[in-house]
Amino acid sequence: MSALAMTVSDTLVLAQRNLMRIPRQPDLLVAYTIQPVMFVLLFVYVFGGAIQTPGFDYVDFLMPGIIVQSIAFGGFVTALGLSEDVKKGLIDRFRSLPMSRAAVLTARTSSDILLNILSLCVLFAVGFLAGFNFINATAGEIALGIVLLLFMGYAFSWVFALVGLFSSTPETANSIGFTVLFPLTFASSVFVPAASMPDGLRQFAEANPFTTWSDAIRSLWLGTPANSDVWMSFVWCVALTAIFAPLAVARYRKVASK
Repeated sequence: MSALAMTVSDTLVLAQRNLMRIPRQPDLLVAYTIQPVMFVLLFVYVFGGAIQTPGFDYVDFLMPGIIVQSIAFGGFVTALGLSEDVKKGLIDRFRSLPMSRAAVLTARTSSDILLNILSLCVLFAVGFLAGFNFINATAGEIALGIVLLLFMGYAFSWVFALVGLFSSTPETANSIGFTVLFPLTFASSVFVPAASMPDGLRQFAEANPFTTWSDAIRSLWLGTPANSDVWMSFVWCVALTAIFAPLAVARYRKVASK
């Protein structure tokens, strides 16, 4: 068997393992199902009446941003899983097996794509029930938005893979990721228009990649002015993958060689 064929085969086996763990870990299943629903209901029905989004119902403005946030946070599964595997010595066991070393990371990031698809289905369902609609969006624009979201989720899987491999415990990985991402998502146009923010914070929000991703999805699904948001969103995804994938691979080699 060629090295490529072995890598693909081992990746599929480990990806299946990663997916089979989700139903057995209720906390992870909640993160992909119940938690996004709670965010949507909280912001639409509790805060939505106090937030002005000229030209749109708040639920239409909110859904693209909250989907971006949920997909980014989905990478936590990679961080927690890798950190747990390192802590339990499973990486050492993988090293002793006749398998591709690359499969561990590629399986993690690949299985995250399927989990993000699950998250998208849940968010679309609750969004439609809350009144969200695609406004003047073609099937191609809707599909391009979904591709962009999955690409973004894939990029964040590599970011969180590095976090997980550097963390001593799953709790540490979760804390690091949450501490970094939570303020970034709130200091952006995920929940409110950046133009409504005070000087200083507004400029930061406009430069925040979460604003770029959120506004790109809004331009594709709601018909807002695209400016450079769509292509810059893909640039951000490529940049994150190009930076963090090699760093995660290098860190994994160091961990696996101990």
